[in-house]
Formats: sequence, C-alpha cells, structure tokens
Amino acid sequence: MLRHNLSTRPFYNERAVHAVLALVSLVAVVATVFNAWQYSVLSGRSGQLRSGLHIADEKADELRTRAARLRASINPRDLDSTIAAADEANMLIDRRVFSWTELFNQFETTLPESVRITSVHPRIEQGAGLTVSVVVVAKSVEGIDTFIETLEKTGSFAGLLSRVEFVQEDGTLQATLEGQYTPGLSREDLSRAVRR
Repeated sequence: MLRHNLSTRPFYNERAVHAVLALVSLVAVVATVFNAWQYSVLSGRSGQLRSGLHIADEKADELRTRAARLRASINPRDLDSTIAAADEANMLIDRRVFSWTELFNQFETTLPESVRITSVHPRIEQGAGLTVSVVVVAKSVEGIDTFIETLEKTGSFAGLLSRVEFVQEDGTLQATLEGQYTPGLSREDLSRAVRR
C-alpha cells in the first residue's frame, strides 16, 4: 500500500474549507440581522424619547407662563400681610406647644442646692427661637456658674449668660440669666447629660 500522493495536482480537503466559510458567513448574517433589529428598536425608543421631551418642554413653558401670570397678579401688600399672619400663627402655635413641665424638669435636675429660682419668663422671638429669662438667688457666684454650666451641658440651653446681678440686703446674690432654650430632651437623657 502506497502512502504517497503521486498525482500531478495535490488533493485538498475542500469540504472542510467550505464548511468553515459557510459557518463564518452564517455568523456574519446572524450578527447583521441582530444589529439591524437592535438599530430599529433603539431608533423607535429614541423617537419616543424625543417626542416625550418635546411634550415635557411644551408643558414646562406653559407652567412658566402660568407662574409668571400668577406672580404678576399677586398684590405685594397682600403677600406681606399673608406672611405676617403666617408668622403670627406660627408664634401662637409655638406658644401653645411650649411645655412648662419639660422646662421645670430641666431646672429640677440641674439646680444646685445653693441656688433658688424666683421667676421664669419664656418668650418667643422672631428668628431667634425661644428665649428663657430666669431670675435666681444664690449664696455665691459659684452656685450660679455651676447652674449655668449644668444647664448648658444638657444641650437644651445655649448662650446662657447672667444679664443683671446685684447683692440683696441679706447678702445673697440675685442674677437674671438669659439664653436660648431648645426643648426636646427626655428626663433620662437629661439625667445622663447632667452626670457627664
């Protein structure tokens, strides 16, 4: 049996080459069809988005025009009186919500034994929040300082200062303390803050 090819023209396996070419052609056709389908889908979406954008732009222009008409129709004096009425209503609400119990709980947990409170005057100031004025009587300046420090440690008081001080006939010191008060601490939180 001869194993050599003695033909004048060599024999090639053309079927394998044709099969590989057919497979590559099939992959190219499938990829082309997929790309064409994706292009048509994305073109449709792009058209929908463009039309949606156009509708949104028209609506925004319409709303801007309506807002400009409304602004032009508002009387500035009426607007100022409405704002003033709203501020007054908010102030009344703040007064109604004010908790004397919470404020006195703050004083109870922070008041040193050598200090007495003689009067308390909370007032709501526009833009400044709630200001509390407390008149105290103490045997010494140290007692008042301790009271101020423990109140500020609670986090409910800020900027607490002694505005007026004078010595009474019996030798005790009377001071008017004033500062910003922000309610909101529970009794447990207050006790923890004072212990710090």
